[in-house]
Amino acid sequence: MAYVRHVTPGHAELGQALVTGGVLSADWAGAFADVPRAAFLPELMWPWDMAAGRSVPVSRTDDPERWQAYADADCPVVTQWDDGRHAGTEPGAVATSSASMPSVVFRMLRDLDVRGGDRVLEIGTATGWNAALLAHRAGRVSTVEVDADLAERARVSLEKFGSSARVVRGDGFDGYPEGAPYDRIIGTCGLRRFPWAWVEQCRPGGILVAPWGAHFSNADAVARLVVADDGRSASGRFTGPVEFMKLRAQRLPGVVHGEYVRGSVAEGWESSTGITEAEFLGEGFAPQRFVVGLRVRDCLQVEAEKRDGARPVWFYGLRDRSWACVLFRDGADARVWQHGARRLWDEVEAAYRWWVARDRPGCARFGLTVTAEGERVWLDGAGESWVL
Repeated sequence: MAYVRHVTPGHAELGQALVTGGVLSADWAGAFADVPRAAFLPELMWPWDMAAGRSVPVSRTDDPERWQAYADADCPVVTQWDDGRHAGTEPGAVATSSASMPSVVFRMLRDLDVRGGDRVLEIGTATGWNAALLAHRAGRVSTVEVDADLAERARVSLEKFGSSARVVRGDGFDGYPEGAPYDRIIGTCGLRRFPWAWVEQCRPGGILVAPWGAHFSNADAVARLVVADDGRSASGRFTGPVEFMKLRAQRLPGVVHGEYVRGSVAEGWESSTGITEAEFLGEGFAPQRFVVGLRVRDCLQVEAEKRDGARPVWFYGLRDRSWACVLFRDGADARVWQHGARRLWDEVEAAYRWWVARDRPGCARFGLTVTAEGERVWLDGAGESWVL
């Protein structure tokens, strides 16, 4: 049975809000109107409830009005937990697939600058909604999904909707050479290194858009790269902060605290810092997490819950078992403990002070150049760059 298009009042209100917010441009308004997110969401989903601060289960069968309200809201919706091993209605341990916030979706589509007739490759099909939007605009769209169940569900949804987007089951790290060259490539999963295959499969002058960042935190930024005329590099700026689930080929295995800290923090070298919790962590999409991750590679930051005015922040080395802990406490200097071959907090504090000394640049001041040999990050206007 074909999908019956019906524009709900909530969908129309969301569109107006996106236009007012400068996210939904006129060239994408038709796709937004004709391709509602609701057509691609499952019967049971877990939207992010802003008030509760967590994902909540919502069933279309049990509560169709609430389900539709979340489908038409500017919030992310988890559609799979634990790589599909999850069962039941309550959230699982790790969210592994979702439908992104519409505002983020259309920001990235705006960056992609798709033209009618473009050949487009998408990495990370998920529900299929983004592929359907692209197909509405460009026509020739291939979308790659590593998860077999998600790929099949998206294929069924796209076929039912009447979309021409083609779903390919495979590892998006390798792109999809059978359909190359592409005019545009978009990744809807977070990258820790740009796959060179994507650059090779995009034509000279073509555009690649994907979330990118370090293992340091989930604070990524959208990279918009243009392939050089000789095809030997791709380079461009970051356009805005985001948080995305990672490309499965680049996901970081879970860090086991006990494999780093065998006893207590007292085993580490102790010092202090005058940097406050508010300065270091910031709020929301504060740029310092992204920037510090650019400067301190192979390190993971984990923030513990704040209790009684104190918050421990841990740092784990990814090349060895070096660790550090900074204990921020309201009204007092933070205490620091470090252990191992690397003095991780010293590296982190140096990176933070480097950022402050350059007037706290946001991600839009940074850019990325990708070659077959590796990646280089640069800071606009400062004449500084470094190899990752």
